[in-house]
Amino acid sequence: MKERKEINVQMGGRVRLARQTAGFTQEKLAEMVDVSVQFISDFERGVVGISIPRLVGICKALCVSSDYILTGKTESNDTSAVIDRLS
Repeated sequence: MKERKEINVQMGGRVRLARQTAGFTQEKLAEMVDVSVQFISDFERGVVGISIPRLVGICKALCVSSDYILTGKTESNDTSAVIDRLS
C-alpha cells in the first residue's frame, strides 16, 4: 500500500466534503471530470496526489475554489493584507 502524504489526505477530505455537499456520488464526479471512480476514491482517501488540470476540473465541477481544496481557506474580502503590502 502506498504511503499517504498528509497534504493529500487533507485535500482529499475537502474534496469529499465538497462532493457530498454538492450531492454528487463518486461516480457522478468521476464522470464530470473524466477520471475513473477509483481515482476519485483514491484521491479522497489521500492515496494519490492530483495534477493541476484535474484539480481545476474538480473545482469547476464542485463549484469550489482551488484555495479551498489546497488550503481549506474560504474566500474572504479582507483586503488589509494587500493594503499592508502596498504601503
